[in-house]
Amino acid sequence: MLKIGEHVFQSRLLLGTGKFDDLEVQSQAIEASGTEVLTFAVRRLNLEERNKKHFLDMVDLDRYTLLPNTAGASTAEEAVRIAELARASGLCDMIKVEVIGDGITLLPDPIETYKACEMLLHKGFTVLPYISDDVILAKRLQLLGVHAVMPGASPIGSGKGIMNPYNLEVIIEQAVVPVIVDAGLRSPSDAARAMEMGADAVLLNTAVSGSGYPVDMAKAMRLGVEAGRLAYEAGMIPVKRYAAASSPAEGMIHT
Repeated sequence: MLKIGEHVFQSRLLLGTGKFDDLEVQSQAIEASGTEVLTFAVRRLNLEERNKKHFLDMVDLDRYTLLPNTAGASTAEEAVRIAELARASGLCDMIKVEVIGDGITLLPDPIETYKACEMLLHKGFTVLPYISDDVILAKRLQLLGVHAVMPGASPIGSGKGIMNPYNLEVIIEQAVVPVIVDAGLRSPSDAARAMEMGADAVLLNTAVSGSGYPVDMAKAMRLGVEAGRLAYEAGMIPVKRYAAASSPAEGMIHT
């Protein structure tokens, strides 16, 4: 089970709802992914525009936990205002803190992210910060009391996969809360690799919504996550410098 704060999930795949061209395809992809957590940008969803369809109209909200995010925020104060808007709408007390510090790389601002998390924790939110693969920031945020950390594998939407496996491995190794690898994953093998490293979950958006067939890709990602987790739990053989015979020589008949 994946436990984040007071929330418990069976699926270890979190799915973003942005960038889908068609709400019906989005709904089918959500189903195929097996996810239990849907994330979305609060600033892109006008909850008062009921004459305009959005993804909330297409999913059974009793089956999913919503994870609003603060995309669009560039300061801690902006992020907190967006989070409070989401909570006031009755969506969820869980929030993905996203404070972007650079418009080119879309990398998160570590200082503003830390400040936002501190403020939101004081307000009683379940806080999941999106960060770069910064080992020290991940540690500091956990000491602060966040409920999960979400390091990026590579820049948002880049499809570059896991660019710095060493940092991710250290973050995972030292973690006392769930580590959810977020951003930059492209393929089921990327998702499987993150899970094989010991990540607790992955969050995907562009890799699914931007693929040729999002429903098929959602299923493929689901299988990749499941396979990677099973491999991690089973325990993979150590890497050796030289070959090791799969059939031992002892007991063989010599001719």
